[in-house]
Amino acid sequence: MTGASSAVIVAARRTAVVPRGGAFRHLQADELAAPIIEAVLADAGLTGADVDQVILGNALYGGGNPARLAALRAGLPETVPAMTIDTQCCSGLDAILQAVRVVEAGAADCVLAGGAESFSRSVIRMHRPRNREDIPVAYDRPPFSPWPDRDPDLSEAAADLARQRGMSRETQAAFAVESHRRALVCSGRREGGTEIVPVAGLTFDAFTRELNLKTALRAPVIAGDAETGITTATTAVEADAAAVVAVLSERKAREIGPAAGLRVLEGVMAAGDPAQPALVPQIAIRRLAERLEREPGAFDAVELMEAYAVQAAATITDLGLDPEQVNRNGGALSRGHPIGASGAILAVRLFHDLINRKTGRTGLAAIAAAGGLGTALAVQGIVFSA
Repeated sequence: MTGASSAVIVAARRTAVVPRGGAFRHLQADELAAPIIEAVLADAGLTGADVDQVILGNALYGGGNPARLAALRAGLPETVPAMTIDTQCCSGLDAILQAVRVVEAGAADCVLAGGAESFSRSVIRMHRPRNREDIPVAYDRPPFSPWPDRDPDLSEAAADLARQRGMSRETQAAFAVESHRRALVCSGRREGGTEIVPVAGLTFDAFTRELNLKTALRAPVIAGDAETGITTATTAVEADAAAVVAVLSERKAREIGPAAGLRVLEGVMAAGDPAQPALVPQIAIRRLAERLEREPGAFDAVELMEAYAVQAAATITDLGLDPEQVNRNGGALSRGHPIGASGAILAVRLFHDLINRKTGRTGLAAIAAAGGLGTALAVQGIVFSA
């Protein structure tokens, strides 16, 4: 394992995405991830002895190392190291990018990477009191900026963006309706296909439903005003899920002989204004496109995180992306948002989209995170053997 190497993704799987308190409510993040690790190994024709490292993203557990728990639970050898990273919503995609960098550096031939999150089993957080006589104070989230005036609630930040862009509630609702429509078409065509590993008996995303504009417009406003406000229909629901990919050196991939996979072309982690995190993925995408000497809209498939309809819609418009190629099978508005796993789910969906299309097609996955972070990953479908 010496010398630089190109990185390829040869297998990718995920659980269904299930809203908080649903069918996965009794499962911890590592319990969700373990069967996905097993499935990815089987798909790739790998054994635990082939794995050099496991890297998983997780945002809600506030400590511990869920990646190590998942690796052991999946039956990997005790000698396989595992690391959990937390960059909030970017965690799952950042974990994959970290795996890519390790392989490209020649430090590993096989890294399993992705994300695992359970909103249902996440910890209850409390600040330790400064004085013995005081009581602990519970909090929903840690700060993402050292400046309170630049650390907005994410829904408020999305509402501000909608207000600035003059994006009506109806426009946002129509975007959400289309996300559900595409997801339902995908579900009817593939019923999860080989993308979803059955966990708790589920082989489809539980939140996806027939949503019409009239119903979407009746959803209550949770941030902003009556004209451009963010609603429960235009915000991705809190959810539980796990997703994992196998990142290999191309040499290792050709040795084990999968039929097809994805070559990683480039990846970018970017940062911007903490007060408007929704726009930071645009920085990452533009930088990535510049490195590849192509336009942001030149990719054949795009998996773009839909934490909020306004966020995804603004990115599509600003970057000149083809709406028909963005989230072709529905996005997070029709699935849910399992924070630390969401970026990895984008990569898994991109994998299954591209390997079912002509060789050479290119794809892009991108996501934003609290604190003004954004990550983008570009890949291309390849064939290893005839």
